Amino acid sequence: MIPWTLLDTAKIPNGGGELRLKQRGQEFSIMLGSNELMNSRLSGSERALATLSCEKIQGRAAPHILIGGLGMGFTLRAALGELGGDAKVTVAELVPAVVAWARGPMAAVFDNCLDDPRVAIHEGDVRPLIRASKAAYDAILLDVDNGPDGITHEANDGLYDFKGLKAAHDALRPGGILAVWSSGPDRDFTRRLRDTGFTAEEINTRANGKSGARHVIWLAVKSGR
Repeated sequence: MIPWTLLDTAKIPNGGGELRLKQRGQEFSIMLGSNELMNSRLSGSERALATLSCEKIQGRAAPHILIGGLGMGFTLRAALGELGGDAKVTVAELVPAVVAWARGPMAAVFDNCLDDPRVAIHEGDVRPLIRASKAAYDAILLDVDNGPDGITHEANDGLYDFKGLKAAHDALRPGGILAVWSSGPDRDFTRRLRDTGFTAEEINTRANGKSGARHVIWLAVKSGR
């Protein structure tokens, strides 16, 4: 078997730990300690985060999508495949090295999607973008940390508590979608979404289409049109 090679490391801001980018043949992995956060072979649930969200806003003119977390670009690429030429997609990535990896060793995985004219990259926390926006987005897609029960960055909890969900609600246009990826279920989070004013559904999906680990996607709709 081909051994893994360590390509690079990157510190997560504010003491969140250290990411490690590894490669084995054509396969890439991003690790945090002993936890594998992302693998280039497993993209099903990340793509579903985008496709399920875009289905909900289909037909809107010039939609603006905010994606929190670049990862390996699977959510971004899937969104671009669903959206028309008038769309705008803003991607916020907390760790600048992840963007550099996308343009460097993982360029083949990203397939030039960062150069799509519809894409704007924000190197920084997604939370200030959400808090500063009022009725600005048609969809907010969050694939940050491990979901509401995160492991990499305590400050990410501020995305998923009542205050963070209220900010996301305010940042969405009427009928907009807040979509959240998670490695597992969280009944308290479903309740928080509904208590914040969203109509929420919890969808089970798999890491690689019909196989792999079971993940969860919440689709939360802001009322109105």
